[in-house]
Amino acid sequence: MLRKDYLYRIKSCLCHYFTARHSRGGGIHSPYLFEWVRFVARDTHRFYVWDEIEQLRNQLLHDSTEIVFTDLGVGKGRQTHRKISDIAHSSLASPRYAQLLFRLTNWLTTKKHEIANDAQHSGLQIVELGTSLGITTSYLAACDSNNHVVTFDGCPSVVSKAKEIWSRLGLQNIESVVGDIDDTLFIYAPAREIDVAFIDANHTCEATYRYFHFLVEHMHVKGVIVVDDIHYSNEMQTAWKKICAHPRVTCTMDFYQMGLVFFDPHYLRAHYRLRLPI
Repeated sequence: MLRKDYLYRIKSCLCHYFTARHSRGGGIHSPYLFEWVRFVARDTHRFYVWDEIEQLRNQLLHDSTEIVFTDLGVGKGRQTHRKISDIAHSSLASPRYAQLLFRLTNWLTTKKHEIANDAQHSGLQIVELGTSLGITTSYLAACDSNNHVVTFDGCPSVVSKAKEIWSRLGLQNIESVVGDIDDTLFIYAPAREIDVAFIDANHTCEATYRYFHFLVEHMHVKGVIVVDDIHYSNEMQTAWKKICAHPRVTCTMDFYQMGLVFFDPHYLRAHYRLRLPI
């Protein structure tokens, strides 16, 4: 990591820590979002599947097997030999943020059940950009087998390892698309409106905003886009600011590591900064 990037992250982390004023729901005007903060973001209950996923994460963190790694992000097209443990250390979302995604999908699944009010609920349509080793994908897929996760990644060897993880967890509701996301995403035609999208791919401003702009056109009005690493660099923070200013966006939540974007026109336009419970 360049020294300037390291100093930037320290500065942005401190800034977020001292300005995150809505962590307990105070100042959030929408009753729905206030409830979301209280019972999703601040929920401390554990789910049994988390332990299974974290056991597999731990195995990946200690796996010294080398694979051919194709970087189609910032290092466009570069191939190197990397240990699985190194990839796991550098690219996997931390447990508490991955578990936030689980609670988000679980919450939206419950709300969709309540609206549908029948046993024919078809589940959520979930899109992930950046499969990596499949741990975050597992959290997105595990809360309900009726949910359908489509995950995109450009590295075949990494996706192959991810599929082993999903098989060991018994997850059969994941569809993997392998190839350059700049090609595969823009020919993707969702079967129905997207409920949750998670962007953790090319960490440049141009690519991140382009992915966001495509996904916005396919989002359900109650859907949520989650953008990872929004303070990873000055460039990613610029992308986050552009996303917050998009005319379709009504509300955003900045958790430092991740940003959540809401589109419901009934929400008052607002941008909140929050901290997850430790």
